[in-house]
Amino acid sequence: MKFGVGIPTCTEGMMYPVPYATPEGLVKMCEAAEALGFDHVMGNDHVSTQAYVRKTFPDPPTFYEPMLAMAFAAARTTRLRLATGVVVLPLRHPVSLAKQAATFDHFSGGRLILGVGVGAYREEFVAMYGGGAGKVRGDMVTEHLEALNLLFAERRATYKGKYYQFTDVESYPKPLQNPLPLWVAGNAEAGVKRAARYGTGWLPAILSAKEIADRVAILRRTAEEARRDPSKIEIAPQFAVAIGETAREAEATFKRSQLYHHLESLRQSTLKEQSGPFDERSLMGTPEMICEQVERFRKAGVTCCAGLYFIGNTVDENIAAMRLFAAKVMPNFR
Repeated sequence: MKFGVGIPTCTEGMMYPVPYATPEGLVKMCEAAEALGFDHVMGNDHVSTQAYVRKTFPDPPTFYEPMLAMAFAAARTTRLRLATGVVVLPLRHPVSLAKQAATFDHFSGGRLILGVGVGAYREEFVAMYGGGAGKVRGDMVTEHLEALNLLFAERRATYKGKYYQFTDVESYPKPLQNPLPLWVAGNAEAGVKRAARYGTGWLPAILSAKEIADRVAILRRTAEEARRDPSKIEIAPQFAVAIGETAREAEATFKRSQLYHHLESLRQSTLKEQSGPFDERSLMGTPEMICEQVERFRKAGVTCCAGLYFIGNTVDENIAAMRLFAAKVMPNFR
């Protein structure tokens, strides 16, 4: 089992308070993750402040562009892999993203994991493009994935889609890793099937073990239909993590955190098809309890706890939780 830490590239006002992390604090978390033995760090992607965050905080949050932030972290680490969780594909063009990803992979020595997805908040898409009428973001993501795979594999790539078109693009260098890890996000069945057809990993968020097991069955069936080996696709969900000396302490910490309010907001988007308490879809409690929860997810098909978002109102609190998890949980799954 592999473990990754979610870092606050674009989580102020959502998972964490405003203000939360400076560039120095973000890199400090990455250096701590490497020292503690985590496999990777993962940074998410937003371009504009969400409406509910604007109502909650008087000052705007700081959102760092994830590819640039992770590249800086790559220069300060040696072993740690750097993942995006996730780059919002409808906000980017495939040719420029392919160039960014390949460059990042070379300069980091082959440590990039490119996590991609639709994006939880359509309001950002509308804000960036002045409206979204007639544009289906899921279809845009499918085209984007098809285009990326062409750009990563072909010497000269041409693509003619509804949303993206380019002709005779010769994009070099290709990623150092072959294939470049391409993890596709999405809790709904459409996202699962996109991961099975185009990705090397599936990157859901805040699902229960049963929900993951049900979707893994869909993923494996879809991959086989596409003549792909499902055993080579990472099952890599993201989790909120509230770890404490007692179960009551962990639950109280979670309920008063900004992350709890963020998850409540996602009930209208990413989590709209899910129901039930968050403790069934998070890692919460004492280290012993969390070990039992990780084992339950492992049996459901999880191969990597990809984005562990630890509860903490400061970077130092977050690192303290990472340290406890690394000491008491991770050794049981190595």
